[in-house]
Order: sequence, then structure tokens, then C-alpha cells
Amino acid sequence: MMRATEVIARGDWRGDPADTVVLDFDDRHRRRLAMEGVGGLNFLLDLPEAVALRSGDALKLEDGRLVEILGASEPLAEIRAESPEHLLRLAWHLGNRHLPVQVAGQKLRIRRDHVIEAMVQGLGGQVRAIEAAFDPEGGAYAQATHAHHHGHHHDHDHGHRHDDRHHDDRGHHTHKHDPAHHDHGPDCGCGHDHHGHKHR
Repeated sequence: MMRATEVIARGDWRGDPADTVVLDFDDRHRRRLAMEGVGGLNFLLDLPEAVALRSGDALKLEDGRLVEILGASEPLAEIRAESPEHLLRLAWHLGNRHLPVQVAGQKLRIRRDHVIEAMVQGLGGQVRAIEAAFDPEGGAYAQATHAHHHGHHHDHDHGHRHDDRHHDDRGHHTHKHDPAHHDHGPDCGCGHDHHGHKHR
């Protein structure tokens, strides 16, 4: 099977891709995975380490062709604020709970979580349910690594959905990025307990 052994960051490649692969946020963090493009191209993602793929990145095949990565639409909550300062405050509260957050202009986007949405509304934010690709910030260290090696290694497993086309070599998964299961701390004000976890 043809292999894809290199990731080219969005903005760093030109031309028309040979095919396109549409993946949700969980399925965009991979090292080795059999993939099928929307046009029917089958290939094996085979990277030295797990990489957090961003929508718009390209995978380079052994024969030089490129396959574009696009984010699949997911249920998200879009957050608006009264002012830039208010938005910054809301972003701080989300970051304090270790949630993946996407900055979309003057709005923030998170995965749907009724507890977090209620918290945001309690802080004066406006929340709207949308369907869109989720492309959250990677963090300072992840961005630096992304610039040099395009990706960063996690020594914990990311949960994801399996289907007939997508199989990887990790065998099992012990951690899923579900905001409802993050430790919100004693000041959450959410009104119920959360199941915390630790990042190694």
C-alpha cells in the first residue's frame, strides 16, 4: 500500500491535491493509520511519531503526490462576549479547565458540553450551537514543535471512533478528550462532580 510519510503544514504547499481526507478532531491525531480519501485513494499514514494534523495540512505520499486534510463538521458551541476583555476572561476560564478551544475571530469554539456552556452563560457569555470543523489551539509548546516537526508527541492515548476504514496500531485507548470529564476544580460552580484525569 502507498504510504504517506511526511506532513506539510497548511500554507506551505501548493497545487491541487491528489485526494482529500475528511477527519474529525480526534481522528486528526495519528501516527499510523490506514486512510481512504473521498476520491477513493487508499494509503497508509506512516509517521515517525504521532502528529496533530490541522485542517488544511497535506500528507505527502511516497510518489510525491499530496493528500489534503480537512476537518469534519462536529457539534460545537460558539461563544460570544460583550467585549474583547470579556472574551479574554471567558477564554481564561476555559483554559483553566484544560479544554481544547478554537479562536475564531471574535468568538471561541468548544465541543458541546452542557455543563461548560452553563458556566459560560453564568459568566455573561452568549452560547450558540453550531456544526463546524473543530481546529483548536495547540498550545505554545505544540505550536513551536509544529513549526519544526509538524506535530507533538503525547504519551497518552486519545480516544477516537473506529469504523471500517480507519484502523491504527495502538490497540487500546485509555483517554478521551471529553470536556465533561475534565477536572473543573473546586471553583467550577457547575453543580455536579466531574471525573478528573491527569496528563502525563
